[in-house]
Amino acid sequence: MGGQCGAVSNNQKGLIRLRKCFIGFCWIFMLPAYADVNWMSATLDNDFFVNEDNGYTNGIYVSFFEISDNAQSIQQPVFWVKPLLWSMPNENVKTSVNIYSAGQTLTTPYDIEEKVPAEGTFPYSALLSFTNTYISVTPNYADRVSTTLGVVGPIAMGEQTQKAVHRVISAKTPRGWDTQLKNEVVFELSRGRTWRAWVADNGRTDVLSGANASIGTLRSGVNTGIMLRYGQNLDDSYATVLLAESRTSNPIAVNEGWFVFAGVEVGYTFNQIFTDGNTFRNSRSIDYNHNSNSFTTGLTYSWGDMALAFAINSPFSIDGDKNDREMDKFTRYGTLTFSWQI
Repeated sequence: MGGQCGAVSNNQKGLIRLRKCFIGFCWIFMLPAYADVNWMSATLDNDFFVNEDNGYTNGIYVSFFEISDNAQSIQQPVFWVKPLLWSMPNENVKTSVNIYSAGQTLTTPYDIEEKVPAEGTFPYSALLSFTNTYISVTPNYADRVSTTLGVVGPIAMGEQTQKAVHRVISAKTPRGWDTQLKNEVVFELSRGRTWRAWVADNGRTDVLSGANASIGTLRSGVNTGIMLRYGQNLDDSYATVLLAESRTSNPIAVNEGWFVFAGVEVGYTFNQIFTDGNTFRNSRSIDYNHNSNSFTTGLTYSWGDMALAFAINSPFSIDGDKNDREMDKFTRYGTLTFSWQI
């Protein structure tokens, strides 16, 4: 008995050390940018905003932004995003942004009190990730490339995070984390663009269209969408919709602007580790509809050197069966972002 307890303790210590090494690794690459950072943001995704506690249940991200709004001092991307830089434009760029984000994502099945969840239910999984995003903005469109590197499995400390939060809010204790995905390093390369397809004469309303493609063991897929916005100072903020693709932020109003927005997105997912399970090892997984549709609505307001944004993301199936509708319910969540200039 004592030997077993010692083994468990050593395993836990090893996981904590690995987690600290990963977080330290992320901060090493974020620190060089910190000296010239212009903005910082914190984003919370959670299904309690939509009165649920399953599927994509929680995500928290902290981001640092280096922003240049002068064509003579365009920000230079770092090596993280070099694999996709060949696809970026280098003419008529008026603004550029380097973004460094770190975060944790959790997914759980519907009944978190079961020690062994039923087959076909969402696997327990956690992700610790670092994302570098580079955005260039022209008068009519904005481009984004991003690289994500992360780890899933016990090393991502999802069990400890969820249990700690549930103790604080007196929620149910999750009991099935022993069935979670196994430790694995994951990555994703992503490329996106958004266009200002239409702008009203008074500048208070616009329509944005966009497309995105990604490849990696974390996720691979393609999608396209359209968004309607109404508000103030829309010219300065349309590129921020590109941040929603990586879940590091919401569309954000800037320069004392504000807007409300609604959008529809359709796409196809080739693979995603949260539902397909581990890439190179046997683990829990579920069948799902690889066609995806989502409706997003929200609002954002900026004042002084700060901004606040909130949105509800609601997947929906057009001709799906009962399982597809259940999946839509599991992946619905609300997201809140607070940003401030530093």
